[in-house]
Amino acid sequence: MFAVTRPTALSLAIAVGLSPLTTFASSTDDTADIEHISVNYKQAYRGDVPLRLQAQAVESIHLEMIRDNGITRFQDALDLAGSIARQNNGGGLWDSFSIRGFPGNENMPSGYLVNGFNAGRGFSGNRDLVNVEYIEILKGPGSALFGRSEPGGTVNIITKKPQHQTEGYVQVSAGSYDQYRVEGDYTTGLTDQVAVRLNGAVQEFGSFRDFVFTDKTVFTPSVRYALNDNTALLYEFEYLKQSQLFDRGYLVLNNDLKTLPRSRYLGEPADGATEIDATGHQLTLESTLASGWSFLTGLSYRESSLEGNSSDAELARARQSLFNDGTTLTRQRRNRDYRAEDLSIRAELSGNINLFGKTHHILMGADGYDYSLYTLLGRFRGPAGSYSLDIFNPIYGATAPDPRPLYINDEAQWGLGVFIQDQIKLTERWHLSLGVRLDRYRLQIAELLANSFSKQVDSKVSPRIGVVYELSDALTFYSSYTEGFIPLSGTDFNRNPFAPEESQSFEFGAKYSAGSTQGTLSFFDAEKSNILTSDPVNVGFQATLGRAQSRGIEFELHRHLTDNLYLDLSYAMMDTKTVGEVINADWGSLVPSGSRLVNVPRHQGTAILTTETTLASKASKFGIKARYIGSRLGDSVDPSYQLKAVTLFSAFMHIDLSTQLQAQLNIDNIFDTHYVHNSYNRLWTVPGEPVSVRAAIRYQF
Repeated sequence: MFAVTRPTALSLAIAVGLSPLTTFASSTDDTADIEHISVNYKQAYRGDVPLRLQAQAVESIHLEMIRDNGITRFQDALDLAGSIARQNNGGGLWDSFSIRGFPGNENMPSGYLVNGFNAGRGFSGNRDLVNVEYIEILKGPGSALFGRSEPGGTVNIITKKPQHQTEGYVQVSAGSYDQYRVEGDYTTGLTDQVAVRLNGAVQEFGSFRDFVFTDKTVFTPSVRYALNDNTALLYEFEYLKQSQLFDRGYLVLNNDLKTLPRSRYLGEPADGATEIDATGHQLTLESTLASGWSFLTGLSYRESSLEGNSSDAELARARQSLFNDGTTLTRQRRNRDYRAEDLSIRAELSGNINLFGKTHHILMGADGYDYSLYTLLGRFRGPAGSYSLDIFNPIYGATAPDPRPLYINDEAQWGLGVFIQDQIKLTERWHLSLGVRLDRYRLQIAELLANSFSKQVDSKVSPRIGVVYELSDALTFYSSYTEGFIPLSGTDFNRNPFAPEESQSFEFGAKYSAGSTQGTLSFFDAEKSNILTSDPVNVGFQATLGRAQSRGIEFELHRHLTDNLYLDLSYAMMDTKTVGEVINADWGSLVPSGSRLVNVPRHQGTAILTTETTLASKASKFGIKARYIGSRLGDSVDPSYQLKAVTLFSAFMHIDLSTQLQAQLNIDNIFDTHYVHNSYNRLWTVPGEPVSVRAAIRYQF
């Protein structure tokens, strides 16, 4: 577990970047260089099998890439991955995305993990990256290990951990549209056993959108206590306070993205900010046992709330005046009171044994959760033309009656799962992975407005099988089949809970790593059932759409073209479509079998070219990023609304002014291209940001 080394700066960066938890204690003498003792902690659900020998594609977004691109928001970092597309983000209040074409519940934040613990449930706002070391995108369903996993993949955020070596930074940045931010990070060892880390950020962000703002405070301290040479305890805390004006975006008529200025706000400024409060606690214990085995256990507790009002464009055609006169937008007024609590526990044991002449890499464990969700949605809907806005000459300040509750759900979920995986080294080149997970969960929902109660108890078995072939030390081939499921929140119009989403996924591919070149090529074919969509009869509620299928190709490459020039490339081709058909009452439209899923491009990719050089005798770095987003469906029930393909260009420059002072400049959307981030339909469409500039100064110690 402990190794004494004389690390170079590069080796330290790699150790920090690739280890879930790495700390350094230093000692010196009169003649030797500084020596550091590194303590590496395993990731949850990883075991002792290296990534190159796992039957799964894994894409990493590392800290250097995040910093180069001036990214502070989780959703912006995910844009660097070719197979991730933005989805409905709840008026800008949460992170929502699809992986390999599959979105989650369109009315809830997307699920993701933080250090292996579920952190996507509930309403924790837009996740900040100030405490993030790197982001892993684990492709394909992981339900045989994680439980409750989308077939497209799972995102796992690895946070920065305390170090005994004293270091840190303070950074101040300013950008277009009155966007200001201060962030900092500091870590040190208090004793030989205790190390702490403090980081956080305060931001006041204006927007190119009229009236819209996002103010946020984030604080994420952590402390590590070494109980002995082989066992350590780590506690991490998260606090977030976010105030933001709810914003559904603008509208697009006749597929013209310039129907209105990108800045045009169609809500009501007097609605005021929607307030989000969230806290999180993680406590983990890791111990290295005899014969190289390790034990990892921990718990996580998160609570969050979202409260506020909004004025949204009315979607029902019979109530919408805009389709009659082309000018008057009928709006509905809504209020939200959402609260969630999420307690998770887990324990796992991993190591290897020799049995029947074969090496078996064993990973086994159990986890459970207790999740509660309270959602109150109120709504006022008047006749067509009431509570309206002239889209070309808006006059704000209209009032509407207070919203009346549409539904009040008090939901509770409990789950317990056990899993085991055995990766067997059959020969020097062949590896077989067999895994299975058994889950039992209970869901109960009290609909307080209708005074109804529903309950669901079920068990699921999720198998997983994979094969890896090592052609050489540099090149491996793999294939896998996995089944998965996700329990769904909420009820249908009859107050019945939904059956869980279920999925099957097949994948095969190749991984290459040699010298300064790493790459992955994968082919996937996945299907899932019980997808939620708007109820085709009872507007305001949800129903299951049926099945969807996604097939495609992914390619990822990281390569040094020369000593000072390197390329990062991520590309995906996704053929995602429905299986079955449905009629939507809002629009009276048939969604035929084989229809594309909303916001999912067929082709998408990002390429970043970076060079390191000197400028005025100062170490410098320059880079350019090109991001291609293919054409997308803008409304799941209106195939005529198509979002055109777009290519966006960005650039960055970083210069070391001194050993401790750095300056950075980022320019996004250099050519001021009109584009759309995501769309629910043509009346709820989120425009992308025009050309923008951000500058930052960092003092590092």
